Amino acid sequence: MCNPVAARQSRSPFEVLWVFLKLGLTSFGGPIAHIGYFRDEIVVRRRWIDDAAYTDLVALCQFLPGPASSQVGFSLGLIRAGYWGGLAAWTGFTLPSAALMTAFAYGSGTIGGPAGRGALHGLKLVAVAIVAQAVWGMARTLCPDRQRASIACLAALMILVSTSPVAQVGTILVGAIAGLWFCRASVTTAAGALHVAVSRRVGLAALCAFLVLLATLPALRGLSQGAALVDAFYRTGALVFGGGHVVLPLLSSAFVHPGWVSEDAFLAGYGAAQAVPGPLFTFAAYLGAVTGLSPHGVAGALLGLIAIFLPGILILLGALPFWSFLRQRSGAQAIIRGVNAAVVGLLGAALYDPLWTSSVKSSGDFAVALTGFVLLTAWRAPPVMVVILGALAGIALV
Repeated sequence: MCNPVAARQSRSPFEVLWVFLKLGLTSFGGPIAHIGYFRDEIVVRRRWIDDAAYTDLVALCQFLPGPASSQVGFSLGLIRAGYWGGLAAWTGFTLPSAALMTAFAYGSGTIGGPAGRGALHGLKLVAVAIVAQAVWGMARTLCPDRQRASIACLAALMILVSTSPVAQVGTILVGAIAGLWFCRASVTTAAGALHVAVSRRVGLAALCAFLVLLATLPALRGLSQGAALVDAFYRTGALVFGGGHVVLPLLSSAFVHPGWVSEDAFLAGYGAAQAVPGPLFTFAAYLGAVTGLSPHGVAGALLGLIAIFLPGILILLGALPFWSFLRQRSGAQAIIRGVNAAVVGLLGAALYDPLWTSSVKSSGDFAVALTGFVLLTAWRAPPVMVVILGALAGIALV
């Protein structure tokens, strides 16, 4: 018989914090790779939610502006341990890379030399293996028939031929329409599969807060330098769809063009952001620390982190209760099946470009990526072990 005290302890925010702190220390490779890490740790190993519910979360976060992988992580913590669990997940996943980026701003985060470059290359190869594992597992579960396999293939082709930064949103919309048209057969509702501790009242309040801040912060820029910084970070976080590298041109426009950060310093920080685990949005911590405005340093880093992540969290809280309602309607299930298949296609496209094209350059690279994939899928090796072995293999290939 289950011990109620043990059950409550197993769902504590501290458990969530510990799990996501480990992910924050080991999740290299950008948002698509993070989704693979999350799936392996939360869905496969710990079974906090099932694969279908997880992919629904991924699809929702791909729809919304903000850092998709951080939104997925926040949602997982929220489902596991309520609001404090969501905060714990965000803190654990964000803290390691934020601390490293702030340290780099003070001149102590540089990585150089052949060994450093080799280790970073090895980590990129690990990311290939992680995403390949995610595509393999999700495709078997979510694309079991020719209709959904075709939707996934179409989604991958759309992403591969498009250069638009919002192509992911359009691709998911196409998946939704195709699902409604082709995936009506044998639809069953997924009652109870996704539990979200967010009421509609809280959701509506979060949506209102998102819109009010987006509308009013530009008018407050003239009050102080801190208000101008908050507006720049918040506006960037509110307008980035798909997260990841899409943030680069927006932050460049917000910080380099007005002369708040030099172009050399901006590019150096962005390069360092590729070398650390966790969300790429922690680049905001570096910018907040080195900006010529006040506050800067540690206070500026904290301000940048909160302001750039806040809009994504607010709009996620606003969408979650309604997403949970819709996904339990039989009509919506056909749409979600198409969206789920499109997400598999998105992951498959990302596996090729940019991960494969930027990482696998030789037979040795392919051997490292293939070995990581086999360790993860066949041997069920812990991701941290594969990360370490990948880094060592990258050094050996130099």
